[in-house]
Amino acid sequence: MNRLSKLFNKKTKGILNIYYTAGYPDLEATRTVLHDLELAGVDIVEIGMPYSDPLADGPTIQASSSVALKNGMSVKKLLEQLEGMRAEIQMPVILMGYLNPVIQYGLDAFFSKCNEVGVDGLILPDMPLYEYNTIFLPLFLKYELKPIFLVTPQTSSKRIYSIDKLSSAFIYVVSSASTTGKKTGFDDKTIRYFKKIQDMKLQTPTLIGFGISTNEAYKTACKYSNGAIVGSEFIRMIGESQKPEDIIQFICKIKGNDFP
Repeated sequence: MNRLSKLFNKKTKGILNIYYTAGYPDLEATRTVLHDLELAGVDIVEIGMPYSDPLADGPTIQASSSVALKNGMSVKKLLEQLEGMRAEIQMPVILMGYLNPVIQYGLDAFFSKCNEVGVDGLILPDMPLYEYNTIFLPLFLKYELKPIFLVTPQTSSKRIYSIDKLSSAFIYVVSSASTTGKKTGFDDKTIRYFKKIQDMKLQTPTLIGFGISTNEAYKTACKYSNGAIVGSEFIRMIGESQKPEDIIQFICKIKGNDFP
């Protein structure tokens, strides 16, 4: 069974997904940060594949992508860095990125390599649903990868239900129409949106992302979904320190746990 499926079968609340950019702040930091997040008790790790023209990434993630690209990060380099990770990493690992670099790498080659190194799922925000059904679905099935789709406050109920039918891991609930890292906390309008998604009784678990940088925001996200995704705030932290104890302390702060 896919590691994402196993996770959601045994844990339904309080799931913490941490996003960071491959190759940031140093080219070879990818594997080290991944290992330290495993030690810190994170449930899912989402590794960003740097891209020069992102759609939804805010200033912090864009800046980290620029640094990573200057460092020499590429899809090929990332997949090489992940080789052998399953000897030490048990948690689900997701890759997030845009179609252009994936197509340049080669679709079948990319999906095959993801399967080989132990990637569990993919978030490709600019992949249209009709192309998923006609082009990508066979690749996801062949290489046992889970597709993760995004919904926003502007997504219609009809489309959300369509995404629910296509999903088998989790749905990424974007908290606002802004880019990542722009908002902290949630206003009444956003809470009503979370309640709407919750009341739809989707068959697929949901995780809320964008604007989550505190324990309060994490707890709010967990109240209305299965968990939360933290990205920009973590990237800011590792830009200052990659010490394992600082990563563990950051995770404890988000979860509201005492630092061991």
